[in-house]
Amino acid sequence: MITDSLKDVSRETMEQLRAYEALVQKWTKKINLVSSKDAGQIWERHIVDSIQIYSLAPDNGDWLDIGSGGGFPGIVAAILAKRENADRSFTLIDSDQRKCAFLRTAARELGLNVKVHAERVEKIAPLNAKILSARALDSLDGLLAFAELHLSADGIALFPKGANWEKEHDEASENWTYQMEVIQSETNPEATILKIKELSRA
Repeated sequence: MITDSLKDVSRETMEQLRAYEALVQKWTKKINLVSSKDAGQIWERHIVDSIQIYSLAPDNGDWLDIGSGGGFPGIVAAILAKRENADRSFTLIDSDQRKCAFLRTAARELGLNVKVHAERVEKIAPLNAKILSARALDSLDGLLAFAELHLSADGIALFPKGANWEKEHDEASENWTYQMEVIQSETNPEATILKIKELSRA
């Protein structure tokens, strides 16, 4: 699948992304990093989706990915940043110890600037990240609570959402005020990516 987000990816970076895809396939047989129905579509359903999330983020600033699971988009973003901004740091949080073992292995084998925390997001001290991402972790209301804890005042949150994003936005608006840009997904006509900034409690 070639999307706008893939057009500028270098050959070396593409090789690392393919190596990561192979790692996910290998480990999924043991610890279910992706669902069985997605195992044959890791590139289309997870990697390309993560690339478009990365393309919407600022070029600089520490990145926090919560509920990282199989490393989407956290590891993919770190791979893309390796060539463009090698000093940029990525922090990945997941409460599943086995998935964190995978994330550490992937970061080590691919030479990425990644730290992994095997802990619940709310138990980590505030990280003041410039970018916060989360994919299929919680409702928008719940995600904004995590963003309040870990996102810097001038930071940006990127949350992929499905067809029910408007309902989640309505519910979250009862508790929060924020600026939101709604971006149509390149990989799923029913999906969007919510780009959020200037977050505060209502």
